Amino acid sequence: MDSITRRKFIKTSTVTSIGLSMGCSIKTHFDLVIRNGLVYNGTKNKPKLVDLGIIGDKISVIDKLPKNVSANTVLDAEGLAVSPGFIDIHTHTDVELIVNPKAESKIRQGVTTEVAGNCGFSPFPYNVEDVKELHDRMMKNYNLDLKWKNLKEFFEIIESHKTALNYMTFTGHGDLRAYVIGKNDVKPTPDQLQKMQRVLEESMDYGSIGLSTGLEYSPGSYAKTDELIALCQTVASKNGLYATHMRNEDDTVEEAIKEALLIAEKSGVNLEISHFKACNKNNWHKIENMLELIHNGRNRGIDVHADRYPYHAWGTGLTSFLPLWSRQGNNDEVISRLQDKKLISKIQSYSQSRAQRIGGWNKVIISNCDSDVNSHFEGKSILECAEMTSKEPSRFILDLLVEEKNGVGVIGFAMSEQNLQKVLSDDLVMIGSDGTAVAPYGKLGKNKPHPRYYGTFPRVLGRFSRDNNWMNLQTAIYKMTGMPAMKLNLKQRGVLKKGYFADITIFNPDSVIDKATFTNPHQYPEGIEYVIVNGKIVIDKSEHTGILPGRVLRQT
Repeated sequence: MDSITRRKFIKTSTVTSIGLSMGCSIKTHFDLVIRNGLVYNGTKNKPKLVDLGIIGDKISVIDKLPKNVSANTVLDAEGLAVSPGFIDIHTHTDVELIVNPKAESKIRQGVTTEVAGNCGFSPFPYNVEDVKELHDRMMKNYNLDLKWKNLKEFFEIIESHKTALNYMTFTGHGDLRAYVIGKNDVKPTPDQLQKMQRVLEESMDYGSIGLSTGLEYSPGSYAKTDELIALCQTVASKNGLYATHMRNEDDTVEEAIKEALLIAEKSGVNLEISHFKACNKNNWHKIENMLELIHNGRNRGIDVHADRYPYHAWGTGLTSFLPLWSRQGNNDEVISRLQDKKLISKIQSYSQSRAQRIGGWNKVIISNCDSDVNSHFEGKSILECAEMTSKEPSRFILDLLVEEKNGVGVIGFAMSEQNLQKVLSDDLVMIGSDGTAVAPYGKLGKNKPHPRYYGTFPRVLGRFSRDNNWMNLQTAIYKMTGMPAMKLNLKQRGVLKKGYFADITIFNPDSVIDKATFTNPHQYPEGIEYVIVNGKIVIDKSEHTGILPGRVLRQT
């Protein structure tokens, strides 16, 4: 009986296949059919004019479908590119998905999977003091009565609120270190290091994809190489990924790359170097050697890649202009140092040297202040702000940080456009926004964030692939889809293939373009026509449907 069933199945499958290729009618009913599009499957292969049939949350057919095929919904993609949904491999989205689950600035770029917890920052693990601070912040900023202490509880909250896109996250080394050791510049004891490894393993058991570091930020910066090797051994044992914002991205960037490669080599971990760049003009010449270093590392067996956003300006917190020793401890302790008359001149001297290396205070603009009191500074350079207040720039930033309790974001113009082309075009580099899911309205519509929050993926497709011809379209799509999926060991996503999840972005290759600017960042891109997540249409003719079909993707 079983053999007869199998023979019938084989015969039926063959007939169906022939029917599809000949354009004959078939009995299969689809939930969604995408017709007439030029399909880029997420590899470097050339696109094909085929249709997609979707049943539930999976792709059921990729072929030419008959005209009379039965479907609940049919999308005509004639003249459009059909691609896997974009995987943003480097983001900082977390509580924003709770505040606004529609994830407007990302889903409208074609992003269907958000990879968060980068640069050593994650909303877990939290001790009692951290949980209280989190609760107070959520109430004050968003009027949300929420709190959690670990990744398990955070994921449960995300799932209960639902979201427009898929979500996965690293465990941030800075938060892990603070949880076990505190926020001061101290070496962990053997017991503390073992506890960090246990907590990291527990987070990965909850679904974390690995470890991220922010080695330019406190408290992560206080870790020595041997600590990071030990933690990455834990990550490697769980088949996870190590993403690093390296110890330096300007004067000693090459040494920082060598440290990252050493950590990966000693631990056996899968390595991703975050926002690969050479900052400040005196370091621009290093980019070719930097790329050679990671290629040589790969040649000797290190599983290394990098990510980069398509802009020549970085974005971070204004506290990065403070010396590391002054950033130790909790917020109140840091602020007390900024007000200590014995320390102020020393701190100002360091801040001034940082400004000189980037090219002057006119190269740094304020992107956000936590309070509305100082919002008039947003979008202006620190030099302009200092002149407005009749203060010396290094004094202005200290006073602003004190007033804002260190809650100030900045954008710095420090990179070369020529180097950007070399990095984005490199075979080992993926596309990542280094941004957050926000919106032009509501509580997430304040401030002037980096335009990468809204424009990263359309900018690569439009300006750099189509207009500047830095790479062909299938390569650009691969760097946003199949390549990060492979790096993340993400099952059944990132490629358009039968049996894979229906995460799909459909865009107009002739008109797709970013619109966000540094002075007016809250602008959606053009040319992203449809975005489908787990088989459901979230963006329909460039408009959000309000549907929230995204899922938490746990590392298994």
